[in-house]
Amino acid sequence: MVRGPCRELCLVSTRRSSPVGVARVPWASARGATRGGGPGTGKKSCKRACLFLPGLPLSVRRTAVRDGRRAGPAGRAPARRRRDTGEGRTVAVSQGVLGELLAELRAESAEVERLVVALPPAAWAAPTPAAGWTVAHQIAHLAWTDERALLAATDAEAFRRETEAYAARPEAADFVDDGAESGARLPHGELLKRWRTGREALQGALTGLTPGVRLPWYGTSMSAASMATARLMETWAHGTDVADALGLVREPTARLRHIVRLGVRARDFAYLVHGLEPPAEAFRVETTGPGGELWAHGPEEAAQRVTGGAVDFCRLVTQRVHRDDTDLRAEGAEAERWLSIAQAFAGPPGTGRAPSRGRQPEVSPGRMLREGEA
Repeated sequence: MVRGPCRELCLVSTRRSSPVGVARVPWASARGATRGGGPGTGKKSCKRACLFLPGLPLSVRRTAVRDGRRAGPAGRAPARRRRDTGEGRTVAVSQGVLGELLAELRAESAEVERLVVALPPAAWAAPTPAAGWTVAHQIAHLAWTDERALLAATDAEAFRRETEAYAARPEAADFVDDGAESGARLPHGELLKRWRTGREALQGALTGLTPGVRLPWYGTSMSAASMATARLMETWAHGTDVADALGLVREPTARLRHIVRLGVRARDFAYLVHGLEPPAEAFRVETTGPGGELWAHGPEEAAQRVTGGAVDFCRLVTQRVHRDDTDLRAEGAEAERWLSIAQAFAGPPGTGRAPSRGRQPEVSPGRMLREGEA
């Protein structure tokens, strides 16, 4: 993780053959992939692919972790919920969930595009919290990742060949930065068109997939719903980086509930990637959405509890804020420890952002940008 947020936002997947979610990815420990990189460290920034291990919504609860237990937000094997109440019902429910996720992804992408569509050239070159990346790099990265996801959804064999080619490169870990750097050099109007075209094509491809099909991905496979959720999460986080660079604070929306859910489900992964044994006991996580709604996960009677605002929780699990600069409260030693290591993206642990001198309010110091505002 670089100092400041790692620019590579990922989801995690824990497979039996990949206990901590990274071992099966050939470039995860490749030369050039260093921890704690960033300005003044003499190291490269982290090069973990933001896309190589998604699959959280379903796979984390049903795949194994290091000791053979099944991973889930409660640290135990959750019961399978049968959703088929009649012939064709399972497919209908699945497609309904996917449709909702894609609608949320479209809205999130449109909001991020509005942040940059009218920017002057100098603003595209503004540095973002990700070391070495400008606003243009952030948008180019989103466009590049959407294109990789589109390839996985439309030509699995071509995607596998491309993955093998990346892994064979001497500097395999640089491929994420290379994609962003290439796109950032494009004229800004062309870059925006590329991102818009790619994400719309991806959403169309996901809609057209046969229910139940799994897409190949970097080190694992994933469902269409998982891909949509992954893209939503990453778009929000990189959009947050862009807004921070421009001195804006976006109005939070109910779309954050998907990111909260991912962060909760990634609990065991955060422990494992730090070389720690995940707790066996369940946690209770209660976050307050932007409209005052409660998003709760885990049993009400749990002794280990986390409470606070959804915005701060999402920023924390994507490492866009330091723990000390949030309103999150922990009850119990394990809950407190989890907040110090939480991450909902793959790769080795990192330092995240440094603490500010004081608590940063959610709507300050930049101008409030409400949803739909250009």
